[in-house]
Amino acid sequence: MKNIKSLTAVARPLAAAMALAGLAAITLAGCGEATAGKEQAPAAAGGPPISAATVVEKTLTETQEFSGRLEAIDQVQIRPRVGGFITAINFKPGSQVKKGDVLFVIDPRPFQAEANRAEAAANSARAKADLAKIEVVRAEKLLADKAIAQREYDASASAYKQLDADARAATAQYETAKLNLSYTQVTSPINGRVSKAEITLGNLVDQSAVLTSVVSLDQIYASFDGDEDTYLRVGAAAHKGTPAVVKIGLANEEGFPHEGKLEFVDNQLDVRSGSVRMRAVLANADNALVPGLFARVQLAGTTGAKSTLLINERAVSTDQNRKFVFVVDKDNKAEYRPVILGPQVDGLRIVRDGLKPGEKIVVNGLQRVKPGAPLTPTVVPMDADPLAATAPKKDEKVAVADTKKAGTSKE
Repeated sequence: MKNIKSLTAVARPLAAAMALAGLAAITLAGCGEATAGKEQAPAAAGGPPISAATVVEKTLTETQEFSGRLEAIDQVQIRPRVGGFITAINFKPGSQVKKGDVLFVIDPRPFQAEANRAEAAANSARAKADLAKIEVVRAEKLLADKAIAQREYDASASAYKQLDADARAATAQYETAKLNLSYTQVTSPINGRVSKAEITLGNLVDQSAVLTSVVSLDQIYASFDGDEDTYLRVGAAAHKGTPAVVKIGLANEEGFPHEGKLEFVDNQLDVRSGSVRMRAVLANADNALVPGLFARVQLAGTTGAKSTLLINERAVSTDQNRKFVFVVDKDNKAEYRPVILGPQVDGLRIVRDGLKPGEKIVVNGLQRVKPGAPLTPTVVPMDADPLAATAPKKDEKVAVADTKKAGTSKE
């Protein structure tokens, strides 16, 4: 019984001490929360930190980029115009040829013989016609002297006309024979680059055979499909004879080093794809552009250079099918602003509508922005990468790592 009383006496002071400790902890926690609230109040009043940039205004010519293919302006399939055996091939595959160069030779001997025969027949017919003409002249004199009857003169004149017609027919046959003889030398009809020989030496060919092909190189087409917006910008001007400037670049080239003019815009849009066929013509003096190559096509507008607003792509958000940005107003509050965008220029996106020169927009920290909410902006260049600006450098990373190690060792 005495032990129980002793335990009770000891427990009462312990309970009182624990109660006092709890009360002190609650009081300290309350003070901590009040202090924390006082420290966080200025941050809440200023708004979340974000990066803002001023809208860039430049004078430039708006362009659009497409994918296209190069096409030859003149492309000719070389076919024989007479049949026969191939006796000579006078070109190297892939070489450049000029108009009139002999590419193939077909055995000319049968055609030469036919030309000789036709020439002889034409000379014989002409001799008979000349003799008949002399007879007509003689008959005219005899008729004037009334030495022959009118019927005899008419017969002589008719015979002359028939023989003269036969002579002209024979001459035409001779001209045809000479033409066929010339066709035994198959020539290039244009200047350009020749392909390989499709039929080798010694083969018998007819008019349906394709011997080779030649494509022109001095100028070349760049064909591509434009959208409806492009057609509305440049189509009418192209049809009126004011073509837009077109630049192209090949797959292994930087930028668009080759310049030409928009030469053709189709008369209607494809309703299935919403595109319209377009074609530019470019000079190709160095023969660097070859038909069939892929080409990056840059199409400029016809209105020339004008003042244009540019923003960073990071600043643009999507609301269903609408693009928008957050503008930082004079009170440093976020303003929701729908925008209409154009193509990219020098890494920035053209803004056709929705912004004004000199306005600031949020370019980093969009996830912390709400319309009408206050912001704490830090102004950065529009073409800067805000993520790279906030990322720690290599030396800073090493210092942070050393600090963490030191803290760990102290613990």
